[in-house]
Amino acid sequence: MNTNDIAASRPKPRISKTVRDNLTAYCFIAPNFIGFLVITLIPLIFSLVLSLLSWDGANPVRFVGFENFIELAGDRTFRRAFVNTFTYTAATVPLTLVVALGLALLLNQKIKARNFFRTVSFFPYVASLVAVAAVWNFLFNPSFGPVNSALNAITGIPFEQLPRWGASRTWAIPTAVFFTIWKNMGYYMVIYLAGLQGVNQELYEAAAIDGANVWQRFLHVTIPQLSNVTFFVTMILIINSFKVYDIFITLFAGGDNQLGNSTRVMVYQIYNTAFRALRYGYASAMALVLFVVVLGVTLLQFYGEKKRATY
Repeated sequence: MNTNDIAASRPKPRISKTVRDNLTAYCFIAPNFIGFLVITLIPLIFSLVLSLLSWDGANPVRFVGFENFIELAGDRTFRRAFVNTFTYTAATVPLTLVVALGLALLLNQKIKARNFFRTVSFFPYVASLVAVAAVWNFLFNPSFGPVNSALNAITGIPFEQLPRWGASRTWAIPTAVFFTIWKNMGYYMVIYLAGLQGVNQELYEAAAIDGANVWQRFLHVTIPQLSNVTFFVTMILIINSFKVYDIFITLFAGGDNQLGNSTRVMVYQIYNTAFRALRYGYASAMALVLFVVVLGVTLLQFYGEKKRATY
């Protein structure tokens, strides 16, 4: 028997079931991981490096260190965009929580046409943003819109003294807040409805036996049972509010209108700096500041939730 016959007679090594299962799992997660690597992680690292550079996309790259961040400290337009974003977030998050929870509590009751009202409440969320923004601008037109016409008919206040909504620097941010609440309340209502389905009904019965009224049952049973849902919704709301862009573009054309910087938000300012002023390094520094702010708020929320859970 020659060497080839001996080699052929040896049993071929088999891949173990564990290795095959691991390879199968890696194949399933590979597309998502590659997408995260290419679309998220690499651009994030590149943006971090770019924040230390000066580059317009055409001329050679120049290292400037922390000059971009030092310039940000004295940039009044960026500060105004940050204040607008913070104000918008501070108003949108709690009001959306209250409205969404209120709707969920109402539509969790056994009322007629409950499914119809649930669908109607959810419809603005799935509708085209451009279409609903156009309708919203028509409804809240300060001169001939139905909202001001109704206010004029009810109160008798002249049109000149009524709110100018999206055409006013004073009312622009409140208008964006109202629009955002109306647009997104249905989505968060569905999340709260799912949370309400998991509330232990025996707790309500025990509280009622102990003499608790409706408000006390809501405060001491419903709210604690929905704490995890509220934590999740609050996190999503804060992140989405800080990175708002599309709503201000569709309602006010960003900040390029007669309202000036009163409707300029951080993401629009980043876009404007990068793709119009062609200051990619400076825009990356702005993006990094926004990232740190959102990360800080998120960590504070996690810390607060963890501390609450320990009691």
